[in-house]
Formats: sequence, C-alpha cells, structure tokens
Amino acid sequence: MRAVVIERFGDPSGMAVREVPDPAPASGGVVVEPEAIGVGGVDAVIRRGTLGGYGFTEGLIPGSEVAGPVTAVGEGVDPSWLGRRVWAFTGTGGGYAPQAAARVEDITALPRGLSPVDAVTLGSAATVAHFALAHAHFGAGERVLVRGAAGSIGIAAVELAARGRAGAVAVTTSSPERGERLRKLGATLVLDRAGRREAPETGPRAAGPRPSGEGDGRDAFDVIVDIVGGDGVPAFLDRLAPNGRMVVVGAVAGMPPADFGARLLRSFQQSRSFATFSLDTVPVARRNAVRAELFEDAANGRLHPVVDAVLPLDRAAEAHRRMDDGSVFGRVVLTP
Repeated sequence: MRAVVIERFGDPSGMAVREVPDPAPASGGVVVEPEAIGVGGVDAVIRRGTLGGYGFTEGLIPGSEVAGPVTAVGEGVDPSWLGRRVWAFTGTGGGYAPQAAARVEDITALPRGLSPVDAVTLGSAATVAHFALAHAHFGAGERVLVRGAAGSIGIAAVELAARGRAGAVAVTTSSPERGERLRKLGATLVLDRAGRREAPETGPRAAGPRPSGEGDGRDAFDVIVDIVGGDGVPAFLDRLAPNGRMVVVGAVAGMPPADFGARLLRSFQQSRSFATFSLDTVPVARRNAVRAELFEDAANGRLHPVVDAVLPLDRAAEAHRRMDDGSVFGRVVLTP
C-alpha cells in the first residue's frame, strides 16, 4: 500500500508517500480501512523530531487515529467486528495509510449519524478534554481558562466546560475572529496568546469585581487546561486563583522552563497546583465508555466537531504546514 512516511524529521518537506507492506492483524487486533484520518498536534510534534528521545525513527508512518470499517480481525477477536465502522487508536503511528492496525481494546463503534470525519475530530480530543477537566476537579461555577483553544482539544474543553456550568470560560487564541468563533461554542472571555484581554467578558459573572492583581479577581482562574506548554507556563501559573489547578495536556510550544515550579513555591500560600495529564493513565474500559458517550452527544447535536479542512492523504505535508503556521481552527482530516 502507499502510505505517508517521515523520511526526515524536521519541517513537513520530510514527509513523502511511499510503498509499504500492508498491515496484518495481530492477535487481539484488527485492521481498519480508514475513511478519515485525524491530523493531531502530537503528529506534528513527532514529525518535528521533538520527541526523538522516545524512540521514534525515520520511516515512521505518522497518525494515531482513524475511522472506517474493520476489514480483518486477529486471533481472539470477535468476528462480529468485521464490517463495522469504528474509530481506532493506532498508537503513536500507523494512521496515515489506506489500512491501519489497532488493538481491539482501542476501537469504539461509531453510532448512527456520526461521520468518520467527525469521529476523528472528537475521538481523542474530546476524550482528553473530558478527563483533563475531571483531573483538575472542575466543578460548576468555577472559572476555567483554556490555553490554546483553537485546536480540537481546546474547542472540546470549551464546550464541555460551558456544558458543565462553568462560572466563566476564558480562552487564549491568536485573533479576535477566532475568539468570536469560540464564543459561539461557549467561551465568555477572549484573551490573546499572552493572556491579555481581546474583548469584554460576557456571561453571568461579567459584572464581578475588577482584578486587583495576579491570582485575584476576574483575571484569575480556578482551572487552567493548557495545550500549549512552552515558556509561557510560569506566567499562566500566576493566573491561578487560590486553590487553582493547572493541567497540561500538550506541549505544542515545547517544554516549560526547567525552573517553572519555582513559581508555585513563591505563591505557596495560594495553594496552587500543577499536573500533567495523559489518557494512558485512564483505564481502557473507562475511556472507551466516555468516548462512546461523547460520540452519542455529537451524533445528537450536543457536542460540535469543528473541522478546518478535509484533504487527500497525499497532501499530508500541506496539512502539517498549516499546523505549523497556526492557521488551523479545529481539526484537519485526511482521506485516502
């Protein structure tokens, strides 16, 4: 089969379409024929070579989530999966191809009314957003900031926080136009990438007290979900309210400074906390159950997948260029 491979780590020009062997289902596994392939932030981080220390090598087929019918099953897998349309997690690679292998415990059946394109827009992203908010012990009435809200995880976090009756849902994004799109999805306060206000706050708590400093007033947040990471982490730790919690679910801007924890110690009396979150720490059955619920919500119009573009597989490098220049709002999807 012809698949996209990373021939050279770095910019998207290092990606190419090449002939590779067809996958065969392993014991306990399946092969899926993708009708849609999600282009995620982790794909771009791997392609840049940022995670070279994790064992990624040139020749890797990128892509971690696909959706389409099951075409083959391995030993020990119920044959009733054959022909069923599923969302599948393929691990840290293998998705940018016309056939992809996955473990049977990493697939979720698609409900009627949910397209494969919408499935790969939400399958990982909305599930991460759901559990990140839970990891932060988010509760109704709390003020939430989603840092890097224009991607698929951020958009899902905005919708889920608003649906969870957050007292306010703030977002950082690169333009007022994106901010307006996020307002339609539940945001009440739009900030620029540095956390400065782009527009007045809206919503039930917009008339609250003016901020009197970092970690106080309307510019402080009980929960921060951070998809960006990088050098900005310490400054956003300062935006936590007393007992506030920051949960980092991505690092598209790289790792935070080595001494970022000193910010927490300097505000010791604020009882702030910092955590990372990965779906790997959630039991498989639990994350599959939540993903299935989120898929049902999307099929019934209670959750809104936002697709930036659908491109053919052989334009994967273009998709990654758009990721790198920051022009994507939502999810880019590839189709074989």
